[in-house]
Amino acid sequence: MTSVLLDRYTAFILRRRWLGLASAVAVMLALTAGVQFITISNDWRDMLDEDNPQLVAFDALEDTYTATNAALIAVAPKSGTVFTREALGAVEELTEAAWRVPSSTRVDSLTNHNHTESVGDDLNVEQLVDDAGSLSDDDLARIKEIALNEPSVAGRLVSYDGRVAGLVISFALPEQSEAAEIQILNYLRGLLEEARAAHPDIAYHITGNVFVNRVLTKAAQDDMGILAPAAFLVIVSVAAILLRSLFGTLSLVVVLLFVVGSTMGAIGWTDLVLNAANSGVPLIIMTLAIAHSVHVVEKIVSGMGQGLDRDTAVVESLRDNAWPVFLTTATTMIGFLSMNASDSPPFRVLGNLVAFGMFCAYVYSMTLLPTLLLVLPLRASPVRAGHSTFFDRLGDFVVERRALLLWSMAAVAIALVAGVPRVELTDNWTKHLDERYEFRRDTDFVIENLTGVETLEYSLRAGREGGITDPDYLRKVDALAEWYRAQPEVAHVQAFSDIMKRLNKNMHGDDPAFYRLPEDPELAAQYLLLYELSVPFGMDLNNRMDIGKSSTRMTVTLHRLKSEELRKLEVRGQEWLRANAPELASEASGYSLIFAHLAIRNTKSMLWGTVTGMILISLILIAIFRSVRLGLISLVPNLIPSAMAFGVWGYLYSEVGPAGSLVTAIAFGTVVDDTIHLMSKYLKARREGLSASEAVRDAFRSVGQALFTTTMMLVLGFLVFASSGFAISWMLGLLVALTIGFALVLDFLLLPPLLIAIDRKTQ
Repeated sequence: MTSVLLDRYTAFILRRRWLGLASAVAVMLALTAGVQFITISNDWRDMLDEDNPQLVAFDALEDTYTATNAALIAVAPKSGTVFTREALGAVEELTEAAWRVPSSTRVDSLTNHNHTESVGDDLNVEQLVDDAGSLSDDDLARIKEIALNEPSVAGRLVSYDGRVAGLVISFALPEQSEAAEIQILNYLRGLLEEARAAHPDIAYHITGNVFVNRVLTKAAQDDMGILAPAAFLVIVSVAAILLRSLFGTLSLVVVLLFVVGSTMGAIGWTDLVLNAANSGVPLIIMTLAIAHSVHVVEKIVSGMGQGLDRDTAVVESLRDNAWPVFLTTATTMIGFLSMNASDSPPFRVLGNLVAFGMFCAYVYSMTLLPTLLLVLPLRASPVRAGHSTFFDRLGDFVVERRALLLWSMAAVAIALVAGVPRVELTDNWTKHLDERYEFRRDTDFVIENLTGVETLEYSLRAGREGGITDPDYLRKVDALAEWYRAQPEVAHVQAFSDIMKRLNKNMHGDDPAFYRLPEDPELAAQYLLLYELSVPFGMDLNNRMDIGKSSTRMTVTLHRLKSEELRKLEVRGQEWLRANAPELASEASGYSLIFAHLAIRNTKSMLWGTVTGMILISLILIAIFRSVRLGLISLVPNLIPSAMAFGVWGYLYSEVGPAGSLVTAIAFGTVVDDTIHLMSKYLKARREGLSASEAVRDAFRSVGQALFTTTMMLVLGFLVFASSGFAISWMLGLLVALTIGFALVLDFLLLPPLLIAIDRKTQ
């Protein structure tokens, strides 16, 4: 029945080629029209589901206190110390200017730090630095001593060695924050240009989570503006070189444009959202989609080279490729659809879009492509009679050296797979971009010379309104702060208890012996009230305590940690709270912790999705080959390549980020394609009465060139990703390229000897 339908379809294509071509164009135009409705998001929250527990805790923290959107500017004098009149003057000028940055709500710096002193029975609150240019040497020495010994300043607003000063700007951003973020970034760039011109002996470095959306968007734009054209040129060049047919290559380019246009249009029609994590959809589709068409074109060109007229060659190619291409499309789609198990929405969108793109690629390769080749003046160089091609010789070599290849390839695979335990699935948002981006360089400088940029945020509940001045509560908060300060992963701790200890000392004549928590709750409440009445406008404690004074915020700033290290530290903190202050126990939150948990949640969910996809594809292969034995054998060159790629990665790099959870899902459905084509030809030859050895030779002769061509396109196409400055993209590109390359090697050098060995043993 299937053969009859295919014959009718090929006859229709021959008779109604212009109608088929017009229909394909109409469908493409209808789909592509949706491009105008594409939505691009720059919000990092789109990486998470709304019910993500860490995001829920983070939103609760921001609702209780103030938003955590911030920029951090590091001021680094070339003289080696910030405690000079010029350096402090530069910080003072920048602090005053920072208040005028759009959407800014607060500015904290070394110079405007609220320093408290006792004056008789009164509390005097003033900026640590006032008019830096008029400071005497004694004033500078005094400021240095205060700054380096104040817990809320040292390690946050000035480095512990006094070489770098810090300035933190907090922002209140609207819901649609893209325009505000661009305005902030442009304003700060102009501000720093003026500062550099005024103080050429001072270096300025800027980082902060308020810029993350913009820099990731810039990385995505770079990929689309540079890598997409590069991938297109690579694919077209490989096709032209290996197919040696101008119009055959042109037809592939047209199909490619149709597939990408249709898929991108579908994004607009379905209201799906693109962001930095899935912006590579066009690149992936461009790289994968052409593989379907190559088999059709290569078979037509090969047939015409052997003397067939064009119409007959097209019919033979469709008959020969319709079923294998359909199966490879199905397995590739299953591989990408398994990404719906991801815990991150953009990855689910990526999987669904690429799966749809693969469906479009199949439809166009069976409709648009043959009609194009029927109307274009296609030519093919005749094949010389008796001429032995490279793949004829490769087939002979594999058959003659099958025993050696079987054991040697098995040994190579085992040696490479042994590197898998070295691989560490981890993530750190500060490393998502490489050093070509100024944001990454500035972030590295801040981490190495001033303070960390990753934090754990706690909302510590006192249990009642006004309870934050209760001595028992303050002691527990202080104990938690001291425990964190003792951890090697911690760079700085900002706790409410430090403020109360300083106030207690101030109200006892600045006697250092009274730098401790007050023991009388009423007295502590009076200290706090007096302080709040004395601080300048905009410098109150609303960002450190809630309105009802029933909870306070503790910020633990960390050194650069891997996601696993961050999760372990947070678990240790929870264990300490449960053991020592269970009534304060609350979930930590923070931007870094959200993505540390997302990394492991996404890896686990993707693992289950990939396993499900593998099971489905395995069942399909067993059904295709009508044999459990052959279906299971076909899995060998499909499962092992990913393990080999990760093994090589373990030997060379060891660490892999979110891309690691995507590689197997993407690659497995792709590498099955070559196996299906090779085994389909092998089984067809066996059913026609050829021996196992001759069937292998026939398979190499029939599809060897096409498999090599498609693999080269895929490998080189994904290698284009490796030049991306975005970690997910370049890791994904390298790992998938390695996997596909290893898959072809195993399909050529391991699978045929294995088939011969099994067939002979069965007989």
